[in-house]
Amino acid sequence: MISEEQFQNELHLIIKNAIREDVGDGDHSSLACIPSEAKGKAKLLVKDDGVIAGVAFARQVFHYVDPELRLTIQIEDGTAVKYGDIVFYVEGNSQSILKAERLVLNAMQRMSAIATKTRYFADLLDGTKTKILDTRKTTPGIRALEKWAVKIGGGENHRFALYDMIMLKDNHIDFAGGITKAINKTKAYLNETGRDLKIIVEARDLEEIREILKSEGVYRILIDNFNFEDTREAVALIGNKCLTESSGGINETTIRSYAECGVDYISSGALTHSVYNMDLSLKAV
Repeated sequence: MISEEQFQNELHLIIKNAIREDVGDGDHSSLACIPSEAKGKAKLLVKDDGVIAGVAFARQVFHYVDPELRLTIQIEDGTAVKYGDIVFYVEGNSQSILKAERLVLNAMQRMSAIATKTRYFADLLDGTKTKILDTRKTTPGIRALEKWAVKIGGGENHRFALYDMIMLKDNHIDFAGGITKAINKTKAYLNETGRDLKIIVEARDLEEIREILKSEGVYRILIDNFNFEDTREAVALIGNKCLTESSGGINETTIRSYAECGVDYISSGALTHSVYNMDLSLKAV
């Protein structure tokens, strides 16, 4: 996984680019009718039910726009919220509050939706050893926010990007000439380049599971689009040789049954690519 420094750099880039995109050469609506010295106060109002996420990010956004803005946090990230709750108050320069408003709302609405869905999936796994993972199926440019929201909701992060883990999927395997060749070439590459990256290999059937197990150094096997019976057999074959992950079309009606097959992880792109934003608003008080 990426370091904390890399993660914070990603957040800084997201804020910098979003403000550039939204503000440009100035918030002329505010500049036109609000005095530059005017002070104000606003509240973040919840208009939905779910799990709030993005409070810590909002603090970073407000500080980036204007270090003099003051936040009073009422509800922390990861807390279940309901209609009418107030998450925080922000006070300071009115123009600054309005400049930051849309980025804060856009980010928190999406992050809260992801955290809410993740919490729902995590609760469905309660009592099993299985953990819910996200994927790289994220919105371009804001992956750090979406993966942060998954963690807030009680899930775990898969690899952040292409550079922090090796994942040999069907196309890699086919282009490399087969599973064993792909694994051997990968280990040679890591040795030659001095990189210490974990290796995940995708299996499309039980025969591929057996072939993967002939190679050393595989961190996790991705059991992709297996039915329940074959998943149980795959888990039995793998045993303690490496970790296991199920994926492929798993939803809220099937996730518990896959977990009960004994896999260590279940990954779901739906945590990030299929959510409806939580309804939040920033209102002057």
